[in-house]
Amino acid sequence: SLTYRYPVSGNYTVNVVAKGATGLTTSKSINVSVTVVQSMVWSDEFDQPGAPNPQKWIYDIGAGGWGNNESQYYTNRLDNAIVSNGTLKIIAKAETYSGSSYTSARLLSRTKFTFKYGKIEVSAKVPVGAGTWPAIWMLGDNFPTVGWPACGEIDIMEHKGSDPNRIHGSVHYPGFSGGNAVTATTLIQGAATSFHLYACEWSPQSIKFFVDGNLFHTVANTSSLPFNQSFFVLLNQAMGGTFGGAIDPAFSNATFEIDYVRVYQ
Repeated sequence: SLTYRYPVSGNYTVNVVAKGATGLTTSKSINVSVTVVQSMVWSDEFDQPGAPNPQKWIYDIGAGGWGNNESQYYTNRLDNAIVSNGTLKIIAKAETYSGSSYTSARLLSRTKFTFKYGKIEVSAKVPVGAGTWPAIWMLGDNFPTVGWPACGEIDIMEHKGSDPNRIHGSVHYPGFSGGNAVTATTLIQGAATSFHLYACEWSPQSIKFFVDGNLFHTVANTSSLPFNQSFFVLLNQAMGGTFGGAIDPAFSNATFEIDYVRVYQ
């Protein structure tokens, strides 16, 4: 007997060929319908007030543009990342801090949780205002050794505050990174006034992007791409940069609010 575990639901054709000692062969084909049941393997419901859970998140700290000419200094202060009333608030502020004119926070699950294939869902409310750049994304766990874009990047949600309600979903890898990423957008209503569900389904065959259950972008995955290894999760709000664009001179603060992060396999 032979057992095979299908990674995603679908209709499949199973082909079997049997060869006898005399050289005779016989074959059989059947069609099977497979339903893959997923279970939640990791989550943060952000239900403990105070600093983000140190068992689940670490911080990137500092300035320097982060490869995109961004203007903020990332800190680990409660001023910039705090859990209250059941949600995580990532708060960008206009303030002078260690040579930068803005502060914010970037949380990542690296060293705490990584996963290979599955579905990630994030319920979030984005800010508006020129220059704000909230993002929900993932990087390959080998980022510290191979660098970017060789590690691969999956952007589940990016939002440009100067272009309200337009949600971007993208992948980056060698030859298709930065402004040349494989990307698509979708327009929704009330991105800044209500929570929406941003999701990504990732398998050996494809990477699919959803908003509120609606598929808006599909990227084919192959064994030659860097999307067949463990990835970690990032949540952040950048200011300005190559994507965020010019910052409103009157900007004072903006909050990127996340209700939960859930990963299923």
